[in-house]
Amino acid sequence: MLKYAFAIAAAACAFATPAYADLSVFACEPEWGALSKEIGGDKVSIYTATTGAQDPHHVQARPSLIAKARRADIAVCTGAELEIGWMPQVVQQAANAQLNPGADGMFEAASFVRLAEVPVKFDRAAGDIHSQGNPHVQTDARNMLTIAKPLADRFAQLDGANAAFYQQRYADFATRWQAALAKWQADAAPLKGTPIAVSHTSWIYLEQWLGLKRVVALEPKPGVPPSSGYLAQVLGKLQATPAKMVIRAAYEDDRPSLFISERTKMPAVLLPFTVGGTNEAKDLFSLYDDTIKRLKDAVQK
Repeated sequence: MLKYAFAIAAAACAFATPAYADLSVFACEPEWGALSKEIGGDKVSIYTATTGAQDPHHVQARPSLIAKARRADIAVCTGAELEIGWMPQVVQQAANAQLNPGADGMFEAASFVRLAEVPVKFDRAAGDIHSQGNPHVQTDARNMLTIAKPLADRFAQLDGANAAFYQQRYADFATRWQAALAKWQADAAPLKGTPIAVSHTSWIYLEQWLGLKRVVALEPKPGVPPSSGYLAQVLGKLQATPAKMVIRAAYEDDRPSLFISERTKMPAVLLPFTVGGTNEAKDLFSLYDDTIKRLKDAVQK
């Protein structure tokens, strides 16, 4: 009887033990954490280093980030120098060779996208620009499909036992994403040709995707806060070439866009920019649902 009691207890413990994911993912930004979840399902555990309320350029290399990176099998980041101010420090202090540049555990999404706004001459005096081009590829929903396949392949490479699972998840995601893209294109059709002002030059891929026309940026140089004198120049530009709205990301200072909005009577529009940037942008699909809804609401106003 004692032998059977031990057997029953062991079986109970086995069922009570939580299932552990096979792949540990360190996602630099929320959009890549969300995409990793779409591809990895319950086979991955995901730690997202930043939130929708944070500027991904400027992140503190906190001990908690370093500890998570130390245990990660793969880091899924934007790349194109977006995280250059903090991710190299995290990787160095984590001492996880798997995440070194060029290693199988370092996945840079931007490397699978043709980057826009690549500077002919790289000069820091021109502001916060990136030598490889504009890194904010997630603002065009079409790029997610381009990035998802190599991400599934990388998961399969690192976790061969679940390779078929990751490929099946990708195939399902691709089907649902294609249907969503068609819906978004139809919903956003009235936005084509809409002139806009932007707080920061982080929207080029959104502009290309939806056919928006940037009239002016509120910063004199990328990443340089505007002075009152420069905003007066912006107002002059908008008087000559009116826009329908001024847009900003959730993490950006709202004062310049509100200043312009009050004086031009055009809406100041907060866009989520990434998952979690607004309450409505809860996952990848709702990120673009909410982005298009906010743009259309502004045009209707």
